[in-house]
Amino acid sequence: MQTTQTRPPIVTVLGHVDHGKTTLLDAIRKSNVASKEAGGITQSIGASTVTTKEGKTITFIDTPGHAAFSKMRSRGAKVADLALLVVAADDGVKPQTIEALQLIKAANIPFIVVASKVDLPSASVETLYGQLEKEQVLFENRGGATPLVQVSAKNGTGIEEILEMISLVADLEEIKADPKAILEAVVIETTKNTRGLLTSAVVRNGTLKVGQEVYCEGLRAKVRGLFDDKGQSVKEIICGFPAQILGFEKLPSVGAVISGSEASMALQVEGKKELQIKVEEGQLPVIVKAKNAGSLEAIIAGLPKDVVVLDSGVGDVFESDVLLARSSGAKYILAFESKAPTSVMKLAEAEGVKIEAFQIIYELFQKVEEILKGGQIEILGKAEIVASFPFNNKKVAGCRVTLGRINKTDTLIVQRGEKELGRVKIVSLKKQKQDIAEAKIGEEFGVIFAPQLDFAEGDVIVSVRK
Repeated sequence: MQTTQTRPPIVTVLGHVDHGKTTLLDAIRKSNVASKEAGGITQSIGASTVTTKEGKTITFIDTPGHAAFSKMRSRGAKVADLALLVVAADDGVKPQTIEALQLIKAANIPFIVVASKVDLPSASVETLYGQLEKEQVLFENRGGATPLVQVSAKNGTGIEEILEMISLVADLEEIKADPKAILEAVVIETTKNTRGLLTSAVVRNGTLKVGQEVYCEGLRAKVRGLFDDKGQSVKEIICGFPAQILGFEKLPSVGAVISGSEASMALQVEGKKELQIKVEEGQLPVIVKAKNAGSLEAIIAGLPKDVVVLDSGVGDVFESDVLLARSSGAKYILAFESKAPTSVMKLAEAEGVKIEAFQIIYELFQKVEEILKGGQIEILGKAEIVASFPFNNKKVAGCRVTLGRINKTDTLIVQRGEKELGRVKIVSLKKQKQDIAEAKIGEEFGVIFAPQLDFAEGDVIVSVRK
């Protein structure tokens, strides 16, 4: 018996930052005739559904526009049936516009160009046509097949035209699914709240039901709860609709496929390779925690190549994260929108682990750059070279401690102004001809370095620890 039927199209919104993607989605949501109040749809699920005036349903995936989230956008394009490429008519084609276009083409899905901000005096749709045609976009009114819709989300114009065009393209594509087929859903977001671990997914085929066993990336889960895009508890989710799933004991990756077939789990596991993490000299080992999987993936993707992520996860920072950091040699835990209880902060301080918390992704990246520029070095003390004299064919530096302390086992950097002369070890450390293990602030001492550097009076030695 034939059970295939038309399902709602799944749409992703891509484009350059600040070109109006979020504003466009908000305007589309407000036009939703099924919503009792404007903008009342829950967005934490990572997707939302809209019902048009004609009674047709469209599912939108909320893909962030920040440059750091290119992997999320890539996943969004792959899960979607079609895309909206948003380009500001006053700003034109930008690097992220081209990147989004490449993602759309790679996913081999149809797309609609949305010329946003057409209400601005500096807007020029004609310029937009020319710029995109240089990127091999062929428009339907100029000999091609790609539609362009002019929009002012601020004024609310063009929104109905977009929804109509999406429905038209979806009809042409004949987007179908079988509600009785084996479940196929794609993970678009994961998070953790008072309900527990929640996996947001869009059902592409089959039906997702409470009590059902599902499989993803070697994980087996029984669906204990389902919540629609409005946060309402439901018994099932049909093709084309998004849902939050309660039941996974470990969160799957964003972009992973959830299946109703156990055979698919074996196939997913078979292709996996165990990752052996090695930290080389000069690299910065860290642990990363984030509020949701999308942010976590974006952070990991955006970290410099000299940063090694030893472990990562969704949720708050726990004592186990601190203990893992200590045992694995990670001096830093980077927490994005994740909390660390007071007890955890105290443990981290005692264990010599720094928890750096951020609410803005740019600030996280800036902090990492600062740490890398500092060479992951902690300054323990400084001393000024005030004299030098020979001893047994070697050169002794007479020094005075100006900051902290100088220990015999420390690694020292010899500096002249801002210039680093070299790094040395202490062969001999004496105070008034007596061997000492440490010199404290204000004390004078004599030291012999290895290797012997051509130091001079006025140079500074800095005691450091990695």
